[in-house]
Amino acid sequence: MKQFFRYMLATICGIIALFIVGGIIMMISFASMIASSSAPTKAKENSVFVLKMDGMVNERTEGGSPFDELLGQVDMTNMGLDDIVGAIKKAKNNENIKGIYLEGGTTVFDAPATAQQVRDALADFKKSGKWIIAFADRYTQGSYYVCSVADSIFMDCQGMIDFKGMGGKNYYMTGLYEKIGINYQATRVGKYKSAVERVTRKDMSDNDREQRTAYLQGIWKLWLKQMAESRGVTPEHLNKLADDSIMGFASVADYKSTKLIDDAIFPEKIKEIVKGKLGLDEDDDINQLTLADMINLKEDTKEEGDKIAVYYAYGEIIDEEASAFASEHAIVGKETVEDLNALAEDDDVKAVVLRVNSPGGSAIASEHIWHAIKQLKEKKPVVVSMGGYAASGGYMISAPASYIFAEPTTVTGSIGIFGLIPNMSELASNKLGITWDGVSTNKYSDYDTRLVFEKDNADVLRFMQSYVDRGYDSFLTIVADGRGMTKAQVNEIAQGRVWIASDAVSIKLVDKLGSLDDAVKKAAELAKLDKYYTAPYPGKTDWLDALLESSEKKGSYLDAELQQTLGELYTPIMEMRRDQQRNRLQARLPFATGI
Repeated sequence: MKQFFRYMLATICGIIALFIVGGIIMMISFASMIASSSAPTKAKENSVFVLKMDGMVNERTEGGSPFDELLGQVDMTNMGLDDIVGAIKKAKNNENIKGIYLEGGTTVFDAPATAQQVRDALADFKKSGKWIIAFADRYTQGSYYVCSVADSIFMDCQGMIDFKGMGGKNYYMTGLYEKIGINYQATRVGKYKSAVERVTRKDMSDNDREQRTAYLQGIWKLWLKQMAESRGVTPEHLNKLADDSIMGFASVADYKSTKLIDDAIFPEKIKEIVKGKLGLDEDDDINQLTLADMINLKEDTKEEGDKIAVYYAYGEIIDEEASAFASEHAIVGKETVEDLNALAEDDDVKAVVLRVNSPGGSAIASEHIWHAIKQLKEKKPVVVSMGGYAASGGYMISAPASYIFAEPTTVTGSIGIFGLIPNMSELASNKLGITWDGVSTNKYSDYDTRLVFEKDNADVLRFMQSYVDRGYDSFLTIVADGRGMTKAQVNEIAQGRVWIASDAVSIKLVDKLGSLDDAVKKAAELAKLDKYYTAPYPGKTDWLDALLESSEKKGSYLDAELQQTLGELYTPIMEMRRDQQRNRLQARLPFATGI
């Protein structure tokens, strides 16, 4: 028996020792990975920056695993616009990098202005005299627009280009809700505030059609002009292609004859072309730098002078942190106010550039953020740089700035308020047989129940409309004060109307068309700074925090699985779910703008 316990104890000790040794080895390996990932990249002589265009491009890095960066598996699938543009600038300034190879693909940009900023950065790169070559099996319209800036565009021999113009169908859920006995009650101010129409109408209103047409035509006109200049054709020629045929089904010969591409080749041929650009022999290897490499590329720059904070405010504006199931970045009202107050008190920060890329959201959270920005401006200059969109609540938080820049295709305006509450009286009473009865101390003690489950609630809706009216009046006041206009002038261009930034300049919603860099220069000018450097806020999550968060929040994984399962039904179903969580008073863009 003693012998048995002796052997058992020895076995247990051996297992424990194995775990300890194994743990030490894992820690050493993990530390080595961290050290190697944090070590700065050096560009070898005669290198090429390979930019793979896959996945979703948002304002900043979102959704990637903390291990991706450690393993060097970082690309446009999980990188933000800031990193992509920054990498292209580094490639321009590094003498060892001779060109960029764009591997076109199925990239989805969160807004047309996002694609435009990537393309503008590439166009600026070409000013250095360096080359850009593009190749893809398939070009989506957004990726083709970006790749059209290249010196040469190649495509696989069996490839395709989705070149079709802009537009599409909007879904309307009213017919479905009627079948199940739900009627959405909308209170709004602004004849163009069409966000409620997807659940109150079965077709597009004339006002919504007007604003969408103007917005899409403005963007398409700019895209045609830029693509035509790069391809040596006229905008009319490109527009006719989209009118006369479905280019996604065209032949390779058609793509070549219409000058959409330079040639159709097999993938291995592109290596020969790149080697030729680099002056390499057939047996030589190509020195390649990925996006992850470029982010880690060390530059000979020092932080000299005063600090300008670049605060990123992007996503829907919400009152509280979304549930773990949500995967999209959001502007959380309370957290943003705290951040802005901290910047106001930070003496090291001499000016703030607010980078806004938001369709709006909660009117209450938007107003709280507006108030914090107004207080911040009393202490130091605040310049807004609008990204893909700065509409509705996104415009409200921009209005108090000292100066506003926007990209030409930024979606802005949408100055309006709406409230939306479902009435389920038909479903509950007539279809499910549920009845209601009770007592109250006052006439409106049960107003919330009446709104949802009783048909006779016109008097309650009148109170709600007054609430929305006051919200709209407050919005007009905010814009009027911030932009130096009268409320009557703002009301004339408001009404929930969405504007493209190139049109918004003439109506004083935007001061000037320009980039984030332009906004930083303006902030330095207003703060009277000779030397300055920028610092991003909020700081990006480090690898350890990201690891802890990924173990706590599995929403992004579940969300991705749902998108794959539901397909086109994902968007309307998730909108129904979000409607139940949103604040009753909304200052939000009426449609999505991703491409």
